[in-house]
Amino acid sequence: MGENAIRVIELSCAQEWDRIVRSFEDHDVYSLSGYVKAFQIHGDGQPVLFYYEGGGLRGFNVAMKRDIAQDPHFSGRLAPGTWFDLATPYGYGGWLLEGSGDTEELDRAYSDKCAAEHIVSEFVRYHPVWNNAERMEQMYQVVYLGSTIAMDLQDADTIWSNIVSKNRNMIRKAEKSGVIVTQGREPERFAAFQRMYNETMRKDRAEAYYYFEDAFYESIRTDLCGNAQVFLAAYEDRPIAGAIMIYANGRLNYHLSGSDMAYRPLAPTNLILYRAALWGSENGYKTFHLGGGLGSQEDSLYKFKRAFYRGEPKRFAIGKKIFLREIYQELNAARSDTPESAFFPEYRRPAVQSEE
Repeated sequence: MGENAIRVIELSCAQEWDRIVRSFEDHDVYSLSGYVKAFQIHGDGQPVLFYYEGGGLRGFNVAMKRDIAQDPHFSGRLAPGTWFDLATPYGYGGWLLEGSGDTEELDRAYSDKCAAEHIVSEFVRYHPVWNNAERMEQMYQVVYLGSTIAMDLQDADTIWSNIVSKNRNMIRKAEKSGVIVTQGREPERFAAFQRMYNETMRKDRAEAYYYFEDAFYESIRTDLCGNAQVFLAAYEDRPIAGAIMIYANGRLNYHLSGSDMAYRPLAPTNLILYRAALWGSENGYKTFHLGGGLGSQEDSLYKFKRAFYRGEPKRFAIGKKIFLREIYQELNAARSDTPESAFFPEYRRPAVQSEE
């Protein structure tokens, strides 16, 4: 079996890519070609789908293949196309497996394939709703970081009963104040969202990575057209908050969010999430994954999301894997500009910022 058990599908074969993904009972939107295309446009790397079948087991893993030479720390020091690494596309992923076979042969075939492709390492953000981290503990160094929130969308009563009382009051306040929530895919709706999102990022002093170009939003709108919508909250016909929701196969996900700070007292985002949950329930979605806090901390963002679901939170984990250890160590040694850290892969660790 060996290396031949692993197939690599690229985005140029999008139809085959999506056929494979959708053949898995538990697939989600994060693995679809239309989702990863937007992040290729954003500069996150080349999307690849690894497909494995053998020994009573089949599975796929979607990753962004990144040329290490394009990392600013290796610019001019490493020839393009020499070494690569993998990272889960923005969001969640990791191997999704079907069957009761052992992962030992998968691990061998996958490791051989990646080494042959000059792939040095891989960083994974496991999918809390798939709960796929535990089965990967034999293949990866798995680290459990924190909790995320996934609402149960069984019906409207279940949604409402799981929302804590203070949050219910905020939702009622938004409704009584005249906040109106609508959803759709129109270009002007995406444009209104983009303006508010960028303003939110500026207020939060977000890193440059979290600002997305027009082409990114256009890709979400068109390449993911059947799996994404913008929910907008308006007050007196003025958009005051918005969120991009992405969805597939019974799973609704809270993707990006932004709001006009001046109208936050009206709690428009609380109403957006409630209305999105109702929409999901009415359209056959079983879970609504809100995610967790910044850096997996139980911070104010996490507490905001926790107020939408009284049930048990999901567990979030990351995975680390080194395919070419000697090369990994050589790349680390080349980073003499900054001390060693727990960042993975270590050779991509951020440079130390000098104090002004």
